Amino acid sequence: MNHTKVIGIVGLGTMGAGIVEVFARQGYQVIACDADEKQVNSLVQRVRNSLSQLVSRGKLTIEECEQSLAKIKASRDFSQLRPVNFLIEAVVEDLTAKHALFRSLEPQVSENTIIATNTSSLSIAALSRAFNQPQRFIGVHFFNPATRMQLVELIPSLQTATQCTTEAKKLIQSLEKTVVIAKDTPGFIVNRVARPFYVEALRIHDEGIADPATIDWAMKKFGGFKMGPFELMDLIGHDVNYVVTETVFQATYGDSRYRPSITQKRLLEAGLLGKKTGRGFYDYRDGAQLPEPNQDQKLGQQIFERIIAMLINEATETLHWKVASREDIDAAVTLGVNYPQGLLRWADQLGIAHVLEILQALQLEYEEERYRASILLKQMAKNQQTFYEV
Repeated sequence: MNHTKVIGIVGLGTMGAGIVEVFARQGYQVIACDADEKQVNSLVQRVRNSLSQLVSRGKLTIEECEQSLAKIKASRDFSQLRPVNFLIEAVVEDLTAKHALFRSLEPQVSENTIIATNTSSLSIAALSRAFNQPQRFIGVHFFNPATRMQLVELIPSLQTATQCTTEAKKLIQSLEKTVVIAKDTPGFIVNRVARPFYVEALRIHDEGIADPATIDWAMKKFGGFKMGPFELMDLIGHDVNYVVTETVFQATYGDSRYRPSITQKRLLEAGLLGKKTGRGFYDYRDGAQLPEPNQDQKLGQQIFERIIAMLINEATETLHWKVASREDIDAAVTLGVNYPQGLLRWADQLGIAHVLEILQALQLEYEEERYRASILLKQMAKNQQTFYEV
């Protein structure tokens, strides 16, 4: 493998440190920078702690661990980034902060250096305005934890050069990651397609149809999901999950399919962020008992069908608007959010006409734009088509 490339990482929080480790493990020379002295000084130890776990599980030798650590150079001096061929920014999700950083970074590196952002929700086009050479800028979205998650979304902007996309894809694939390519749209693939898993579950809860424990049980029992939506929101943290929903909602001009829940907003406002604070939808404090679900089979099936129909509709819209390919959409949800299978393949299994029936019944009942079926789903049902050869 050709490891002549020198990789630069700016922003050494949890995500940045994870990306540093991924590249170092694959033998790349990594120059890691952050303005925060603490982050710089603790980086190698943090990576060492992470690699030590692999050593203790027999996945890595002590020698390989030391070789990886030797590839990392941490610094507060951004002029050290001069030799990098590929630079990834992983600082706070704030357009102004990222713009300021890019303006200072661009003159520091060679004009052939590809510069990437690890944003999960900001517009790549908006970020690219900070550059004199926007053609060398691209979105490269790793998922947390970067060391374990197989998926990376690649998002070219309107001005990204084709050569830049090709180079970025080749580089990320060399990390033994699966690369999916998304159009520069709100939420890209995963954060867009996965929204109904949360917002429709919240809607069912807010209406009083079922409580979180029952909805989680239904999705695990009938859908085979490893975690229910409320467990997952509590794990991700409402400070992250709610904000992504709100961002996608605003970026799509208030499309009702992504409308956030006041219930979740109140948890965020109260500082009940989920597992990390001991309370969210569930109580994780010592001695607290988890509520028992209502295991009514008919109710469980209805909950599952309503949420899965909304997920499939979202995946179909993502394909219809050419945000990503069929294969990339299905790879994104299985590898990015750990769904039991791809949503478009799932649609074929459940029957496209059946999924359409569920959506049309919801729209008839609620008379809300939120439940409108994708035109592509309607056309496919009418022509008895499937997403894959069945």
